[in-house]
Amino acid sequence: RIDDIDHWEDELDRKLNETGNEIDQLKVYINRMDKAIESGTQEPLHIAQACLSYRDDRQAIDLVYDDAQQELIKEEEVHHGVAALLQKTMEQAKEQLRLNRKVKNALEMDALKKRGARDIDETCADLAISSPEIAFQKSLGSPDPDCITPEDWKNYCNDLIQGADKQRQNSADIRSLIDAILQQTYDQKQQIEMTNRAIKRRIEETRLAKGKLEEHVSRVLGEISKMEDTIMNMKLAIAEKEAPLKLAETRLAMRNQRKDIEKCCDPAQFKAREEVDRIKKDILKLQCRLADCQDSLKGLCRRQLDLEDDIQIKANTLFVDEVQMQGLRKSIIINSY
Repeated sequence: RIDDIDHWEDELDRKLNETGNEIDQLKVYINRMDKAIESGTQEPLHIAQACLSYRDDRQAIDLVYDDAQQELIKEEEVHHGVAALLQKTMEQAKEQLRLNRKVKNALEMDALKKRGARDIDETCADLAISSPEIAFQKSLGSPDPDCITPEDWKNYCNDLIQGADKQRQNSADIRSLIDAILQQTYDQKQQIEMTNRAIKRRIEETRLAKGKLEEHVSRVLGEISKMEDTIMNMKLAIAEKEAPLKLAETRLAMRNQRKDIEKCCDPAQFKAREEVDRIKKDILKLQCRLADCQDSLKGLCRRQLDLEDDIQIKANTLFVDEVQMQGLRKSIIINSY
């Protein structure tokens, strides 16, 4: 009997060591998952969300659902998915840790009972007729009806050890699963790279568009300068017509003061009238051209303002995408845990 107890006690001690080692290993894996959840998913997720928030500050036509926006949304979803998977696995690992500790406690209790039983049996084996400890015992009573058979005792020990093996295997399986999940940072890294490339392309497109707008503004400013010179020349030309018109009208008015028969429509009178009409006609043409030029100048000025507004919108987008987002995204680090 003592040999049987020694055998199962040895088995229990071996399983206790194995279970204790498994508990220690599982704790290490849980710590790895804690770091992965905090640094590998939460921080990149917060950065992706911050980038999406920054892009809400884009203005007017640039507030568009472009490739960079789509990749950022995908990135946020990937980080959410990995975080959810890690959190679910973390809960499974903690539950398995609880079961491991429960099995370890059962093994310890059974080992303790077996050591007590072995001590009793060894003492019984050492007793002899001459032993001073022997004596008549009162109240020994009848045999215990609940006393289990040696076969039941053996089966109980075997079930306990098999249960420990099962939980240890379950724990090892969870550790393998954690390893696989923690190694699946490729999806995160790949999506981050895709997002970075989309942002870089968008920055290049925006910078190119801004450059073209600035070139256009430069041309418009040149046209405005030319138009202002033309308007000034028009006004000078109109002013130069005023003196000849005054002269022609004065001559015509004076000739209209002739009396009676002398007030005839001679060639000089016709010429004076023609001269007044011609100068007025020239001035009217110049005034019409001046009005057209002034309207064109207003249109050019409006175009200048519109282009400058567009340039400001592009500058704001570059600030969001290049300064705020790229600066923030440099801190994204996906490590292997």
